Amino acid sequence: MDIAPDIQLPSLPEVTLRALEACHQDESYRLISDIVSTDAALVAQILALANSALYGPASQLRSVDQALLRLGTRRFHTLVLTAALRQLLFELGADQWQQVRDFWRHSLTTALTARALATLTRFPEPDQAFMLGMLHNVGELIALKTPPGDTRQHYFNHQCDIAAELVRAWGLGAMAEDAMRYQHAMPSEIRDAGHLVKLISLATRLAQSDAAGIAAAGTVFGLSEELTREIQRRIDREVAGVAVSLGIPLNTEYDASAANLKLKQTILKQAMAGQALTLSSFEGPLEDILAETVNSLTLITGLPALCFGQRDEGLTLLSGTLGDIPDLALSSSPAASVLTEAFTQRHLVHLGDRIPTVLDRQLLSLLQTPSLMAIPVLTANDCPGVFALGTDAHSAQVAEDLASLFCRELAARLSPSSTDSSDDGHLDAELARQALRRQVHEVSNPLTIIRQYIYQLRNRLTDAHVQNELDIIREELDRAGDMLLQISRPAESGQPPTDVSIAPLNAEIGALKDLFLDGLFSDANTVLNVQLCSEDTQVAASPSVIRQVLINLVRNAVESLGKAGEVTVRTSAPVLQNSRTWVELEISDSGHGIPDAIREQLFVPVKTTKGKGHSGLGLSIVKQLVDDMEGIIACRTGHEGTTFRLLLPAAGNKKNDND
Repeated sequence: MDIAPDIQLPSLPEVTLRALEACHQDESYRLISDIVSTDAALVAQILALANSALYGPASQLRSVDQALLRLGTRRFHTLVLTAALRQLLFELGADQWQQVRDFWRHSLTTALTARALATLTRFPEPDQAFMLGMLHNVGELIALKTPPGDTRQHYFNHQCDIAAELVRAWGLGAMAEDAMRYQHAMPSEIRDAGHLVKLISLATRLAQSDAAGIAAAGTVFGLSEELTREIQRRIDREVAGVAVSLGIPLNTEYDASAANLKLKQTILKQAMAGQALTLSSFEGPLEDILAETVNSLTLITGLPALCFGQRDEGLTLLSGTLGDIPDLALSSSPAASVLTEAFTQRHLVHLGDRIPTVLDRQLLSLLQTPSLMAIPVLTANDCPGVFALGTDAHSAQVAEDLASLFCRELAARLSPSSTDSSDDGHLDAELARQALRRQVHEVSNPLTIIRQYIYQLRNRLTDAHVQNELDIIREELDRAGDMLLQISRPAESGQPPTDVSIAPLNAEIGALKDLFLDGLFSDANTVLNVQLCSEDTQVAASPSVIRQVLINLVRNAVESLGKAGEVTVRTSAPVLQNSRTWVELEISDSGHGIPDAIREQLFVPVKTTKGKGHSGLGLSIVKQLVDDMEGIIACRTGHEGTTFRLLLPAAGNKKNDND
């Protein structure tokens, strides 16, 4: 039974909705890619389009990112919108949506497991393993949307062959086709099969979370039961995190009605905004175009509106929808009114409960409404105009959604159209940065698993010499992880830091948080509590120094906990002391405190409670780093735990000569 390569499949509405919202909110390409990559139906559509005749002969695709690069940004956004519209055509019952949710969880679990196994076993293309793990049971999704009968049962019975045929049609290569076709082969039958076949077969078994999968891991790759279960625990946490971020409940009965309704409303609003702009002419001077679109804004919101255009660093009233429009030219500063604040700050502003300025009162008089909002039109590098929209208490939220969509669509039409090659150039650079970040992350994953395994093995051994040797191995793994972190940070920002002598402390803690949770707090009995202040926490030190201080102190705190406890990382700013401004960092643990024998020489090298295999340099290095930046470090310890308090010089703070 033939299956069309561009077959339309149902997605969970939460995923489609989040992807659609991300596109229209101009979220980063990386975020949108991460969203659509979690859904088998969206991945299938991306691969079908990327391998269509529209793009001519092309090289073999090995990841979802490569497919997206081939599409380009604009086609990618169009695909998401098309997927959202098609989503409305699926009329599934409650039981079917429940099955689609369970399918989503299983396919994502399989994909993440395949990528983790690929990294652990040194397969050169972990993202290819992820993509095929996401698609391995696509035949089941085809069956779920098919009415009961022989055809549906056929799809259920031939899932492997269906997935293999689709993978071949999408041009993913013979090895990928084999991985789909032999995914249900017995572990003993694939021990000498291709690497990709073994990865997908084992990932599908481990996603079932049963004893057969654990045994298969040993047969196929020689993985121990403990290491395999650690991989499963990590993947379960990752799937749960993705579900939470998308608003998908995993542990309760699934009801798609609310999400489907919200998706329909979002699509209708976007369609209304786009359709309204077709009534306006986009020929002639920019001011004339803006002036004409005010009628379209009123048409979709049902509210009176005024349009202001930018002129000579100020704003001029161009048009309105109520009566005669007076001549009104304004200065953009001071930005005290709703209108001028929206123009200068480049974001939507409500009048709300604020005391209206004279200009606000003038606009309310022209609009003849009790309240108003101002929405800027933001093109790539400018703000050519601002709309003032009259509102009341009942219409504000709906009006904000429609007006925001309208202005984003208007800005897109006013911006010079970029070529596909330009799109691809930007995507190429973005994907290069993303590839480096993911490679570092994938290398870090097995290091973390091995480190945790060594820790568990150490606790089982009674030979002190062997324990010390294992401690040395853990220290070296930590050093390798630190170096990987240093490599990955430039890749995340996409550019080198503009000033290496300034580090945003809160941002550095936020960037390290996931690393800490994965590597140091994987045990459910250890908890990381992060409390970041809302004030500016930039310190006069390089980011690499701040990271090294944080990693050393948090690692020490975790190791002092034993089998259970809590570590708290807290920031405060500004702190005034000795005529200087500081940023305070506190790292506390609920362990048993530092032994008396160590306290007096706390920051002296070699003194350590971890055995002769450890260098004991961690705290001495922290002390030296803090001294080098002219900071202050102090320690408070007792039976209730230990707290390290650091005062780090605030950025721009000059040392007082009299200190």
